[in-house]
Amino acid sequence: GFVVGHAGLYQALAMFAVAYFIIGMTVLSVCAIATNGALDAGGAYYMISRALGPEFGGSIGIMFFLANVCGSALYVLGLVEAVVDSFGIPPGQETGTGVHILPQSYWYELLYGTVLLALCLLVCLVGASIYAKATFLIFLIVAAVLGTILVSFFATRPLQVPIRLPLRNGTETDNGFFTGFSLDTLRANLGGGYAVDYTTGQMMSFSSVFAVMFNGCTGIMAGSNMSGDLKRPSYSIPRGTISAVLFTYLVYNLLAFLMCATCNRILLQKDYGFLRDISIFPPLVTVGIYAATLSAAMSNLIGASRILYALARDDLFGRALALAKKTSASGNPVMAVILSWLVVQVVLFSGKLNTIASVVTIFFLLVYATVNLACLALEWASAPNFRPTFRYFTWHTCLLGIAGCCVMMFLISPVAASASLGFLLLLLLALHYLSPSSTWGYISQALIFHQVRKYLLMLDVRKDHVKFWRPQMLLMVQNPRGSARLIDFVNDLKKSGLYVLGHVELQDLDMLPSDPLQSQQDSWLSLVDKLNVKAFVSLTLAPSVRHGVRQLLFTSGLGGMRPNTLVLGFYDDEAPQDGLARHPAFTSAREEVPLGFPPLRAPTTPKLLSAREYVGIVADALKMLRNVLLARQLESLDKAWELRRAASPPPTIHVWPVNLLRPDSARYADTCSLFLLQMACVLNMARAWRRARLRLFLCVEAGTMPHAQEEKLRQLLKDLRIQAQIQLVPWDAITRLHWQTCQGPPGGPAEEEEEEEGVVNFPTNTTQVSDEYVCAANKLVLEQSPAPAVRFLYLPRPPADTSLYPLYLHQLELLTRGLGPTVLVHGVSAVTSTQL
Repeated sequence: GFVVGHAGLYQALAMFAVAYFIIGMTVLSVCAIATNGALDAGGAYYMISRALGPEFGGSIGIMFFLANVCGSALYVLGLVEAVVDSFGIPPGQETGTGVHILPQSYWYELLYGTVLLALCLLVCLVGASIYAKATFLIFLIVAAVLGTILVSFFATRPLQVPIRLPLRNGTETDNGFFTGFSLDTLRANLGGGYAVDYTTGQMMSFSSVFAVMFNGCTGIMAGSNMSGDLKRPSYSIPRGTISAVLFTYLVYNLLAFLMCATCNRILLQKDYGFLRDISIFPPLVTVGIYAATLSAAMSNLIGASRILYALARDDLFGRALALAKKTSASGNPVMAVILSWLVVQVVLFSGKLNTIASVVTIFFLLVYATVNLACLALEWASAPNFRPTFRYFTWHTCLLGIAGCCVMMFLISPVAASASLGFLLLLLLALHYLSPSSTWGYISQALIFHQVRKYLLMLDVRKDHVKFWRPQMLLMVQNPRGSARLIDFVNDLKKSGLYVLGHVELQDLDMLPSDPLQSQQDSWLSLVDKLNVKAFVSLTLAPSVRHGVRQLLFTSGLGGMRPNTLVLGFYDDEAPQDGLARHPAFTSAREEVPLGFPPLRAPTTPKLLSAREYVGIVADALKMLRNVLLARQLESLDKAWELRRAASPPPTIHVWPVNLLRPDSARYADTCSLFLLQMACVLNMARAWRRARLRLFLCVEAGTMPHAQEEKLRQLLKDLRIQAQIQLVPWDAITRLHWQTCQGPPGGPAEEEEEEEGVVNFPTNTTQVSDEYVCAANKLVLEQSPAPAVRFLYLPRPPADTSLYPLYLHQLELLTRGLGPTVLVHGVSAVTSTQL
């Protein structure tokens, strides 16, 4: 009557259609989730938490708990209104007559509500079985009352109903009319006629009436809330819920039409208990109203307690809900019932039904939207294990349900909707950072997998362009204990590219009962988390390190995301240091180093690979057109100290884009030099290295117009948009040593021609320079002050003659001896262009 009296028949039917459209879409999602595997206590909370993870589940669980609590209070207040309407002392009278004996005031009505709520509490404390029997009895009573009301519309003769409404300064009297079936009455009630609600004194509108009406439709979750108490929830929930929705929709529409055709608007708007006046047996209507509202109040109270119990049992809020875990001997969560009752009692202080109706409706709409979201996520994730037996849904129905809920939330009350979403967001963030990890499975992982697979298929390597090149690193790590700072350094070098930590385990799978790498995977992943690097882990078994690195170079990555750069630690005789124990990730948090990594190799223990094999790995990578970086003494790089010190000048990065082992073919614009420049620039672009300054060293000889060379290099840097200081370094004395060794005049032809771009050859450059020359080149690099945070040097190709590998490595060791953190770089791919 309230809905039809204010909104009229057309708008009332529209409200029912909108409400049941939202509910219908949600019911389809509920049925789909309910028939997909096991279902435990908590209803919608259980469905959402197991689908969307603990953050969404816990936050929506709290919202759904509050919705049920407020809903229970709302129905108790509705019952109080009905009781006072039937037995309250009329306004303006000090004493009642006949059955009108109950005083009316805010505190008296709060008392009546408390008593009625205590009755609900008693039923819920006994347990679910008595509640089920009580609700079945109430169902029979309400069905009988409904039957008499439908008969009354036809059997009752037209009559006048006197109405007395309380006002601040007295009472208002009016007359409503039951006209029987009348075309004039129907026409008068077709359109809207919003007026002041006599219980709250507020002007009604479409949204406020819809908010009150929608609470009569929220019982769709009553069955799923009892999921932990049902024998066969997957069977009962779909059948019971769909039957209830269809039945109530038909009844509501039928009642709306009958009321519009027989009652004038004054009666509908000013007497919400008019059905008693027109009934052929008025006391039965009163009993029906009491039974329906009492049933709804109990349903919401027991639903709230089950949600609270499920939240407490999942330990999402720690000790805050520990009390709610306690159950009776029969398994009834009595403490959750009592706590829910206390919260409902607090809500009763709001005083009037229509005051809290909009808040309750928004909470329920938010929960329904999230149930639809959970089903949508499961459907979009396309997980093979999502195969509900209920198939009458699609992702379209889920999406429509979400859209309908969101639109109606903001139509009802934009402020309350925004506040509810804000509260939900706070709960999400709190649970994300504070809740323990769960073993339920995260739908986010399934969705990410689905999307990543789709986009990886779209990432076409044939469309790669130098303009969008980025480093994709494969860092080989023998033992993370000795490589913590190198792992961190390469993380700064990757520039949003792929980063893979590779490790080779020297074992033969034929001789083992199972794969030993499975047990190591968790330790490596924990290491990645602790060091806060954005890296993947790739482990392999191989008979030798060289074979293992080949495997990883061939197989690491997927589609268009494959490593294009191999990073190795330097091969020398220095004793490894346990940098992991000193890393800030462990020293600041006072956490132990992750278990699973063996202790570092003792200085007297032989290495796992020889010098020849190490250089062979470099040669293999270049044959496979991978860029190579060799990092020496990176474990001595204290990045935090270098980059945060307040002293001036800021730290520097020294760049030597010339092949110091091939002074006769030194060029600054070949592919390798440009790659070296690019890597130094990428490091400088990393957030932690932005204070550092690039310093580029231009080696010049007398009589070669150094200023022209400097201007040419400066123009190159400008075209490449690289900000660096150029420093001229005379090296006549160094090159003189080289020509004396070669016994050729300065400027003479080189023994080997520079390789053409795209052609892989192996110049025997190690035969062309002496140790004396290399030591002099090392001294030249070392003398450039101030000392930098890190140096980038040109890495020459290994010689074609494998017997020269030890000599090649020896000269690299001489070149970088004592230089501190140094990266030797050899690039084979074009990474930048002056034409961009």
